[in-house]
Amino acid sequence: MEKIDIRTLPRTELLDFLLSRGEKAFRAKQIEQWLWQKGVARFEEMGNLPRALRDLLGEHFETRPAAVSAARESRDGTAKLAVVFHDGQLAEMVVIPSRNKATACISTQVGCKLRCSFCATGAIGFARDLEAAEIFDQVIIARKYLEERGMSLANIVLMGMGEPLLNLDRVLDAARRVTDPEALAISPYRLTLSTAGIPEGIRRLADEGVRFHLAISLHSAVNATRDRLMPINKAYPLEALSDAIAYFVQKTGTRPTIEYLLLDGVNDTPRQAEALARFCRAFPVKVNIIEYHPVDGSPYRRSRPETRDRFVAFLESKNMVVNTRRSRGEDIDAACGQLANKSR
Repeated sequence: MEKIDIRTLPRTELLDFLLSRGEKAFRAKQIEQWLWQKGVARFEEMGNLPRALRDLLGEHFETRPAAVSAARESRDGTAKLAVVFHDGQLAEMVVIPSRNKATACISTQVGCKLRCSFCATGAIGFARDLEAAEIFDQVIIARKYLEERGMSLANIVLMGMGEPLLNLDRVLDAARRVTDPEALAISPYRLTLSTAGIPEGIRRLADEGVRFHLAISLHSAVNATRDRLMPINKAYPLEALSDAIAYFVQKTGTRPTIEYLLLDGVNDTPRQAEALARFCRAFPVKVNIIEYHPVDGSPYRRSRPETRDRFVAFLESKNMVVNTRRSRGEDIDAACGQLANKSR
């Protein structure tokens, strides 16, 4: 009999299994506490379970915890961790410290289908979706990594490898586990999901009533430019994306973030700034301006500081909330758009 990963079982199925074997219902909660609260993957370590029950679980189930296969640390303290899964597939995650707390940048897929022209992850192609437990494991890994260094995990951003809205069922399941008071109990307000803009996924987030933050990787508010940068725009042009963002704001009452990567001579012109300001009139948002980070084979260059400053000043003159994000981890290829499994 082939064993299945116990962490893929819905709570109702785990309960049914236990009851059918004559176990008490409260054992399901104990098992889930070990798996999702304490991050323990070995049945023999679940000390408050009877030996017979631990043996029974071992006969029928297994766990497939992810592990760190390599780690690199930047001069600024940012760490890039290569995480290997049960089938040998690998994804990278990033831990970004700030004083005694840190943010973990988590992957949701191995590779990515979207092939944005400025992104190293898209260039390596797509292997598979990550399971909810594999997404959850990255949080456990980040927390352990930080605890060993006297720091705590403050925020989680689903901004690593992959498009979260193309793996939404598993992403939502992982988010529920992370925020569950009987699991990791991390506030949903400390989670951010970043998407290239899948309108039906954004609408579903709104309908689900999620309480975590939404970030939109926009990078241009001109369809022709965004088509070139992000092929997904050909399927979901700016008009459809704008409608979905407005729906999300109306349903959730929260302010999304627009992520905007400045590329020299491509999307940093006055015309592009004006288009971005017009796009953002439809809903309350804040804008993060991001520095471009070199990617092998890419034709793009980082905008010059004076061009960036003019771009930001124009947006601010329109009473927009604008932040310029400082680059972290660039020297180890851990900055935005640089995750390409070079650790392999």
